[in-house]
Amino acid sequence: MAKTGPITCSFCNRDKKDVKILIAGISGHICDTCIGQAYKMINEEGTATSKQQVQQALNLLKPNAIKKYLDEYVIGQDEAKKVLSVAVYNHFKRVAHSSNDKSTIAGTDKSALIGTDKSALAGTDREEIEIEKSNVILVGETGTGKTLLARTIAKLLNVPFCIADATVLTEAGYVGEDVESILTRLLQAADYDVAAAERGIVFIDELDKIARKSDNPSITRDVSGEGVQQALLKLLEGSGVNVPPQGGRKHPDAKMIQINTKNILFLCGGAFDGIEKKIASRLNTQAVGYSATVSDKEIDRTNLLQYISPQDLKAFGLIPELIGRLPVLTYLQPLDKEALRRILSEPKNALIKQYEHLFKMEGIKLEFENEALDLIVEKALQFKLGARGLRGICEAIMLDLMYELPSSEKPPKSFLITYDYASDKLKNAKLSHLQAA
Repeated sequence: MAKTGPITCSFCNRDKKDVKILIAGISGHICDTCIGQAYKMINEEGTATSKQQVQQALNLLKPNAIKKYLDEYVIGQDEAKKVLSVAVYNHFKRVAHSSNDKSTIAGTDKSALIGTDKSALAGTDREEIEIEKSNVILVGETGTGKTLLARTIAKLLNVPFCIADATVLTEAGYVGEDVESILTRLLQAADYDVAAAERGIVFIDELDKIARKSDNPSITRDVSGEGVQQALLKLLEGSGVNVPPQGGRKHPDAKMIQINTKNILFLCGGAFDGIEKKIASRLNTQAVGYSATVSDKEIDRTNLLQYISPQDLKAFGLIPELIGRLPVLTYLQPLDKEALRRILSEPKNALIKQYEHLFKMEGIKLEFENEALDLIVEKALQFKLGARGLRGICEAIMLDLMYELPSSEKPPKSFLITYDYASDKLKNAKLSHLQAA
């Protein structure tokens, strides 16, 4: 029988008796010291890659570059675009600042800090100054582009991004989804990389649907309104949250992943239907006194959203604690005839371009008369559904064409949508489902 030699680490050649643990492999061994060094190298490499990506994003995505990109897909809404561009750019700077802090602390010998006078560290601004996030809330009528802005930014960013719907959320313990399911979507967008998810961006749509049912606190449970708002507080503020990796309801035996929301930027949007009445009431009550900054002659009654303030959100049904965690408040302008006309044809993903591409796949060149486009816009304004109403009207006009031409034996090489053709199809179509209430 062959004599076996001493068992040593295949990497550092330490003997088994000189190490705490020696793990055996198929054709070698590795000690706990080498494992620790390898783990440290992997972490440093990952941190360096993350910092490089953030720095690259900072170099490329200046606020004006972000707005220019949004202009290619979203018509108008310059104020909202500026707010989002600044918020996203500052988010990248905050992530870069946080990464630098961690790398500085990680490379410092902790034993060397013991007994150090705290005043000696007062000059290290990077460790003293903590950049807090500024969550954003977008208020605008339906069809003005809130969700489109979020989706367009998601295409541009190099950080995990997810869009969550607040309508399905309920207070913990009731039928529906817990607020932690929002972070589950972010975690999935980050391919379950917790470090990447902790620097991501979340867009919470339909925030107005979780407003409490009355202005006064209810003596009964408001499980899909005020209860959800209270559950969202810890997410927006920044804390360690236990998230079920596959979503669904939490239960004690489930495996959880902890995510720190401190560096996650939250963008919220909602139509807040009827908030104009709250704004008008507030403006009327401030007609006399030091707070009267806007006279009746200066108030634009057709667009009251531009005067929105946090107290209007409180009157609508958001709790003050939630409003305080959404410090940046902006609005989206209602779409007029000119804006809707541009939305039809100008953006990269314009509705007319989509139909032209669909017919091009059939070998047919589709064209629209300007008068036909004006008719579509007039109907959209009549239904008061914003840009979303445009597609329903176009579908009504194009339905017969999209049904007959693909199966035609000799389809035409081109087809022109005239005013008379569009008007005739709209008369025969049942568009009552588009009529705004």
